Amino acid sequence: MSQLIVLKPRLSEKAYGLTHTTNTYVFQVPNDANKHTVAEAVAKQFKVGVVSVNITNVAGKAKRTYMNKRGKFVIGNRNDIKKAYVTLVKGESIPIFAAEEEAAVKAEKVQEKIAKKAKKITAKETK
Repeated sequence: MSQLIVLKPRLSEKAYGLTHTTNTYVFQVPNDANKHTVAEAVAKQFKVGVVSVNITNVAGKAKRTYMNKRGKFVIGNRNDIKKAYVTLVKGESIPIFAAEEEAAVKAEKVQEKIAKKAKKITAKETK
């Protein structure tokens, strides 16, 4: 695979925790990707050093939906996916969760302002 592969970051609570505890990032990769191509793609795209890559195949779930017109259930499957857990060199990072962290900080500031206004209102009411 000489072309660069598409890396889709998995944005979940587990992935977020792994980035802060073990410096491991989780990506969804094409089903034909292997450890070597994933390591090469991460190193080139994000300009970081890769220590290790672990890959897991996740089978798609069987799902059942109801069709109103025919009154029958239709059974289908979700697509299979492949996840790559990429551990980086100590001290290096990828700014995948930067936007989420900024949004969390802004949300905390808004909550603090709301709490201050609520205290002022309750103080006026008690007088």
